[in-house]
Amino acid sequence: MGGLTLERADVAIVGAGILGLAHAYALARRGRSVVVFERSPQAAGASVRNFGMIWPVGQPGGRQHDMALRSRELWLEILEAACLPYFPTGSLHVVYREDEAAVAREFCDVGPPLGYECSWLNRDAVLARSNAVRPAGLLGAIWSPGEITVDPRVTLAHLPRFLAEKFGVRFRMGAAARSIDLPVIEAGGEKWEVEAAIVCTGDDFESLYPEMFRASGLTRCKLQMMRTRPQPEGWQLGPALAAGLTLRFYESFQVCRTLRALKERIAAETPEYDRWGIHVLVSQTAGGELTVGDSHEYGAAVNPFDRTEIDDLVLQYARGFLHAPDFEIAQRWHGVYAKHSNRPFVSLSPAPNVRVVTATGGSGMTLSFGLAERTVQEMGF
Repeated sequence: MGGLTLERADVAIVGAGILGLAHAYALARRGRSVVVFERSPQAAGASVRNFGMIWPVGQPGGRQHDMALRSRELWLEILEAACLPYFPTGSLHVVYREDEAAVAREFCDVGPPLGYECSWLNRDAVLARSNAVRPAGLLGAIWSPGEITVDPRVTLAHLPRFLAEKFGVRFRMGAAARSIDLPVIEAGGEKWEVEAAIVCTGDDFESLYPEMFRASGLTRCKLQMMRTRPQPEGWQLGPALAAGLTLRFYESFQVCRTLRALKERIAAETPEYDRWGIHVLVSQTAGGELTVGDSHEYGAAVNPFDRTEIDDLVLQYARGFLHAPDFEIAQRWHGVYAKHSNRPFVSLSPAPNVRVVTATGGSGMTLSFGLAERTVQEMGF
């Protein structure tokens, strides 16, 4: 073994983003011994560069929405156990145009029979539920109570310690996995003997199984995001906010016959929002900051330089529905996640007892724990 001591665990997980941690939790609560390898000193990818939204209302009806609801249950379980902050404040999709209201009302009619807990709120009911919604021109909103917001930076920093202390999960941070040839996995100058390996490396398609990734249909999506300074003490966003642009983005709303007219109007009036794949969401962190975004640029090669015009478009649109005390932007960044043309997640088996799992299209936070539970069940744990 090249002079290296061979350590042992039941399962090795590659990647300490939210999907890797969710798999560690799913396995550890079943009594399995787990080691997690993370190439960076701490998770620094898409899992810490997002809104922190667990967003079942955006998932299409059926098995995917059911997985999102199950994931939400598991999120609440681990957040409570780990004493981590979260906001179970639901969401509002606020509308200011008649075609937006038509889609919102239709979804509130057709959504509940499909399993969505949602309802239409008129203008006064929206303003009674949120003091962060701009009242001028407001027609109403979709109210959905199921959405949860976490602070991804806080959550991803503290979950490894919770998993280590509660379940004995071993973490090897700053240890890039170099090869998997079961029962041996090599990472960070160590060799481990394991029964199985689960690879959750997000948009890293090159380090492990590059040929498989090239044939998978996966590409990358870059999104630009911003965060304000902390809002004044005592001011709360309340429900996470979305608006008319979002109705054309999430697959859940595709069931609405009125959506086509809204899409056509947006494309004709504001083609720049379609060009950069912009829809605007707002969430609040545990520290009081507002996270605002985002955009979607697709392609295997990610431009490392952000576009000021995209940030300006996002903020311009956000100011149309968001009424916040402090709009000064304190941080700007971009995230990158895996994207597939028609799959909400990709689960591949490049070798016996090896599974590669990635959530696509920005659904990692929402589906993470439900998807992990599915993976470990399929693998027989």
